Amino acid sequence: MKPSRTWAIAKKEFFHIYRDPRSLALVILMPALLMLLFGYAVTLDVKKVSMAVLDRDRSQESLNFIQRFSASPYFNLRFSVQDGKEIERLIDQGEVKMGLILPWDFSKTIKAEKVVPIQVLIDGADANTANIILGYAQAIARQYTQEKTILKVSRMGVTNLNLPIDVRPRVWFNEDLESKNYFIPGLVAVIMSIAGVLLTGQVIVREWERGTMELLISTPVRKGELMMGKLIPYFFLGLLDLSLAVLMGKWVFEVPLRGSIALLFALSCIYIFVALALGLTISTFARTQLLANQMAMLAGFLPTFLLSGFTFVIPNMPHWLQIITYGIAPRYYVTILKDIFLKGVGFSFLWRETLVLIGMAAAGLWVATRGFKKELR
Repeated sequence: MKPSRTWAIAKKEFFHIYRDPRSLALVILMPALLMLLFGYAVTLDVKKVSMAVLDRDRSQESLNFIQRFSASPYFNLRFSVQDGKEIERLIDQGEVKMGLILPWDFSKTIKAEKVVPIQVLIDGADANTANIILGYAQAIARQYTQEKTILKVSRMGVTNLNLPIDVRPRVWFNEDLESKNYFIPGLVAVIMSIAGVLLTGQVIVREWERGTMELLISTPVRKGELMMGKLIPYFFLGLLDLSLAVLMGKWVFEVPLRGSIALLFALSCIYIFVALALGLTISTFARTQLLANQMAMLAGFLPTFLLSGFTFVIPNMPHWLQIITYGIAPRYYVTILKDIFLKGVGFSFLWRETLVLIGMAAAGLWVATRGFKKELR
């Protein structure tokens, strides 16, 4: 392999990129648009849940309990109703997500130190949101019960009574449990997958469609030199997209970057080669640019979005699907991004993922080179 011939192909590709400003603008703007759309739209945070309350007791105790909900950032008390059917109507119309019904003997039962039956009605059309809302409501009820127990003990002056367990959880790496801190690192992987595969998904098939491949075939350029020359310019464009995505994640969405940015870029370079090699492979076997685009979206977007752990937790998937995830590169890259962004780990914790990505990059380039036939179709 002669560097001069490889550089000649790379130079030709640089000129093509420079003369196609619309495609270049798309390459630069796409990461920004994807970060803004996904960063603001994809979230698991459930806050300001609209709720209605039916307080049949109307006592100071019931008022104190309701104020726990209205003072919480997770609930928004919108309606105080007089009838249970009105809560059902509000839920059916989508006005509220939750209804809280307190019995007429709420304060009396509390003072008698008995269990108070409280009815919580939740709109279960979105099962995930409903489970989160239920968890919030149960947490407020447990805290209220615990404080009442401690208050009773202090008033009685009892010192040898077993109090409820005082659990003080501490969350590591994502202290505020912000879903954006979970999604943004994975979103970087989605952007690099889409951009990398799309960038090189047309480079070979475009030569065939424009009739310029015959000229390349007639030159002494070898297959490996052609592939590397095609890949080099888009590698630098991939680095540009990566820089833009990381900067937006850090400064626009304020996701903590606790690890080494040098390590992040070094390991990302390996993944860029993986994505570009996949695009080259698609471009080698596709017959038209339209087909190459469709294959690039399927191969670049869907596995990263669905099977990498970006959207869905891999251990919760069926066992046969978990086995498939071991064969896709985004799974390892998402792990690298989250560990560097949130945990700040070093290479000693990421060497296994790095070796897998290196192997996939080498295999992808080999398949693309072997698949290209330096002959007329």
